[in-house]
Amino acid sequence: MHRVLHFFLLPSAFFLLLSHFAIAQSRPLVSPSAAPIYQRLLPQISRIKIFDHHAHPGWADDAEVDPAPVPPSALPLRLREENPDWVAAARALFAFPFPDLKGPHGQWLADKKTSLRKSRPGPQYFDALLDQLGIETSVANRITMSGDLDPTRFKWVFYIDPVLFPFDNAGLAARNPDQAAFMPNQTKLLRRFQQQSGPAADLDAYLAFVTRVLEDHRSRGAIAAKFEIAYFRSFVFDDPPRDAAAAIYGKYRTGGVPTPAEYKTFQDFVFRHVVSECGRLHLPVHIHSSAGAGDYFSVAGVNVLNLEPVLRDPRYESTTFVLIHGGYPFEQPAIFMTLRKNVWLDSSATGSFLLYPNEFKDVLRRWFTIAPEKVTYGSDAFPMDDRIGAEELYWFGVHNARTATAAALAEMIAAREITDSQAMAIARGYLHDNAASLYR
Repeated sequence: MHRVLHFFLLPSAFFLLLSHFAIAQSRPLVSPSAAPIYQRLLPQISRIKIFDHHAHPGWADDAEVDPAPVPPSALPLRLREENPDWVAAARALFAFPFPDLKGPHGQWLADKKTSLRKSRPGPQYFDALLDQLGIETSVANRITMSGDLDPTRFKWVFYIDPVLFPFDNAGLAARNPDQAAFMPNQTKLLRRFQQQSGPAADLDAYLAFVTRVLEDHRSRGAIAAKFEIAYFRSFVFDDPPRDAAAAIYGKYRTGGVPTPAEYKTFQDFVFRHVVSECGRLHLPVHIHSSAGAGDYFSVAGVNVLNLEPVLRDPRYESTTFVLIHGGYPFEQPAIFMTLRKNVWLDSSATGSFLLYPNEFKDVLRRWFTIAPEKVTYGSDAFPMDDRIGAEELYWFGVHNARTATAAALAEMIAAREITDSQAMAIARGYLHDNAASLYR
């Protein structure tokens, strides 16, 4: 009974757990002059309710979490099973009694979660998780929303990439094993979008269909549209004429495999149509903007500087852009994109499982130095398997963000760059207010 109760601890008790298990957890290192300030700030920052701007809540067998499942590939160090933070997370959330996740120890954790799901059906399980971690609201990136997610706590962001792939995708799937895994799901989801309207006869009809997809998702509660386009191609979006896109659509709408150049021209045109329509519909556009998983992901192609012609295009003044994952490893150019009034940055993945708190502290300090009001917190929590799920990655994100934020701000105070009151305003903005203001 004692172990079960740990899962439903109040946010104030979460900070006590952080202190209790601090020896086992990664942590930021601060300069001696900033250490007392850090100790003063961390309890205050740990009480701030969080708006998680990017997550993928669900279960390991939930096909509606993501239409682009990445084939097995090498993991960054922090996501590998030997990382002791996994045990720290499991202890904090589930009173995990073992030193590792191997064999029967991992099965114990899987069984514990199964038991808790049965005792807390429907939205109760994830609501309790958010309460324990001090998360007020979490964005849910999903194909469709789940009955296990409380719509008052979880806000839906849907995937719009499939509208860029209306032709025979055999040529794209043949490029490498990653694309061979991605393309069937893009085609399947596009067919789901088309169930009510059927194939469009010409480009005008296709663009009208794309607009209806956006309008339909918004009417069903979506708060933003998400592009995972970085997994499929580069961020170099040209500005092709309408006639070129119309000719390509007419040539391939009933069959045939477009050349890479033809497909790119069509996608560039439709991408810009989506961006424009999202502005009209007041749907922010979320763009995966960091290095990603898979053996064939192009890190060069995801450089956020390639997005600059789109982000700074005056035609899209009314469109809100969110650079999901902070552009890492191009996080420094990314923060300068946010000086544009309609561009925001989300720290998920970068600040939860790519970097440990010590390095993330330095990233946050650079971001806070340039545009603190445009930086938002995100966890990128997602299910990995029956043992390690979104729960632990929610914990990773919260632990990293609270400790790294306190450390970054403590060093800025020690350097006499900001005051205590300014530091707390920055912390509240990053952890909650900046993202919340986008969707009110």
